[in-house]
Amino acid sequence: MIDGRPVVLVTGASGFIGRHLTPMLESNGWLVRQALRTAPTRPGDVLIPSVGSNTDWRNSLAGVDAVVHLAARVHRSEQDQSADLYEDTNAEGTLNLARYAGDAGVGRFVFISTVLVNGRSSDGHLPYSEGDEMRPRNNYARSKAAAETGLAEMARDDAMRITVIRPPMVYGAGAKGNFRLLMKAIERGVPLPLAAIHNRRAFVSVQNLASFILARLSGAGRKFDVFLVADREQVSTPEFIRRLATAAGMRARLFPMPAPMLDALLALSGRPEVRESLMGSLELDLSKAMATGWSPPVSLDEGLRLAARGFASD
Repeated sequence: MIDGRPVVLVTGASGFIGRHLTPMLESNGWLVRQALRTAPTRPGDVLIPSVGSNTDWRNSLAGVDAVVHLAARVHRSEQDQSADLYEDTNAEGTLNLARYAGDAGVGRFVFISTVLVNGRSSDGHLPYSEGDEMRPRNNYARSKAAAETGLAEMARDDAMRITVIRPPMVYGAGAKGNFRLLMKAIERGVPLPLAAIHNRRAFVSVQNLASFILARLSGAGRKFDVFLVADREQVSTPEFIRRLATAAGMRARLFPMPAPMLDALLALSGRPEVRESLMGSLELDLSKAMATGWSPPVSLDEGLRLAARGFASD
């Protein structure tokens, strides 16, 4: 603690989730020490140019009560990054930080993993739950699964309490990747051949994810725990697009395309995960997270309004 306030080190603090999480933590009494890849401008923040198996965290963890580990090599197509790069950052880099944190006497460690460790699609399966066998199918998800396995082993011998959170696609103001592409398509009135898709997918607003992270920094629980976290509503791909368009004050231009034709079109993209993220279901059982007493403070529609408002101001 510093001046009676608990201190939390947030890695990846300048990223999309970190920019939303930091003010929430500060408004709830935490003193946030941001680990940044560029020179810090706030007193107390620290420069960490890269996260990997050899990163030295000793100075960054002095006086720290908790760690929220957001930094990661992000998910891209299989051709973009080698398995070794994912492994060094997301698996070995995470475990290296956790070892330093344990040695420094840190009490809580929150690791943001991904629902992709469960699999890409819950089609033909009950909604994913924390107890399901991990079935990662790409380098990104495999590296996150390896980090989870290492953290679970570490928790057996360490006093530090470790929480793993597996979110689905996180959306909100400043989001990149697929959400930003979708927002741009709606803004430009691009016709999308997705009206005939009948699936059910989980999404999570960045506000709801940040809220759960905050809850885990002080909540009761086991020495090692895993949680699936998402918005309360889980909707189809076209419904998500329609509601995002409505939140932005626009109209979604959706039209139906026969599934085999759409399947072939998406196959040409060279990224099989695109097909599954658009056409497949990804349902999550949220009962474990809700049993902690937490519930998503932001509805799907409100989360989309906040996201669209932030996108408009970019």
